[in-house]
Amino acid sequence: MNIRLRIRDRHMWILFVGPGVLLLVLVLGFPAVKSLLYSLRPEEAGSTAYTVSNYRNLLKDPFFARTFWNTGVFVTLSVASHMLLGLAVAMVLNSAIPAKPLFRVIALLPWVVPDVVAGIIWKWMYDPIYGALNDLLLRTGLIDSPVEWLSNPKLALLSVILVNLWRGFPFVMLILLAGLQAIPRYLYEAAAIDGATRWQLFRHVTIPGLKKMIIVALALDIVWEVRRFGLIQAMTQGGPGVLTEVLSTYTYKQYFQFFRFEYASAISVVMTAVLLMVSLPYILMISQEE
Repeated sequence: MNIRLRIRDRHMWILFVGPGVLLLVLVLGFPAVKSLLYSLRPEEAGSTAYTVSNYRNLLKDPFFARTFWNTGVFVTLSVASHMLLGLAVAMVLNSAIPAKPLFRVIALLPWVVPDVVAGIIWKWMYDPIYGALNDLLLRTGLIDSPVEWLSNPKLALLSVILVNLWRGFPFVMLILLAGLQAIPRYLYEAAAIDGATRWQLFRHVTIPGLKKMIIVALALDIVWEVRRFGLIQAMTQGGPGVLTEVLSTYTYKQYFQFFRFEYASAISVVMTAVLLMVSLPYILMISQEE
C-alpha cells in the first residue's frame, strides 16, 4: 500500500504540470510551428513544396527594410527614454517625499491605460485644428501656427515615440523601484560616512545594486516595444507612407489586409528570432540563478 502511494506521489507532478504544459503547447507551440511552416510555403496557390523564397523576398523588399529601420529607431529611443525617466521617477519615489503612495498611483496611471485608448486620446491631442497640444503652444506663444505632428514626415515618428515614452515608462519604473528598495541602506550610510558625494553614491552603490534589475527591465521592455501594435495602429496606422510603420503593423497589413499569409509568417519568424536574441542575456541570467 505504501509502495503504491509512493509511486502515485512520484507521478503526482504530472497532474499539476501537465495541464499547464498542454495549454502552452496549444496556445504557443502550435501557432509557432504553424507559422514557421507557413513561412516556408510559396505564395503561389496550390503549391505544397517548401522554399525559402519568402525570406529572399524579405531581403529585396524596400518597405520591409524601412520598417525594420523604423522598428530599430522606435525601440531604441523608446527603451532609452523609458530607462532614463523610469530610473529618475523610481529614485524620487524611493526617497522620503510626502504623499508617496499618491505619487506612486499617479506615476502608474499611464500604464493602466490600454494602448488603443492612449493612441486615440493622443491622436486627438496632436490634431492640428482641434488638438489641445497646439492650442496650448499657441496660447503660450511657443509656436506661430498649428503643427501637424502626425502628418509631418520629420515629426511623425518622434511624436509617436513621445507618446510611447509617457505610456511605457511606469513598467520600467516599477522594476527599478523594486530594485532600489532591495539595496541595503547601510551601504549608503557607510559610503556617506566615508565622504562619498551623491554622484559617487549613485555610481558606486545604486548602479551596481540595480545591475540585475536593469538587465531585466531592458530585456522585457525591448520585447514589449518590438511587439507594440495598438498604440501605433490607433495613432497613424503606419503613416504617413511608411514613416511610422513598424514590424508589428507591417505584419498585420500583410496578413489581414493583403492576405499574404506566407509572407506575413516569414516576417513573424524574423521578429521572433530577433526577440530571442535580445532575450538571451535575460534567459542566461535566470538560468544561472536557478
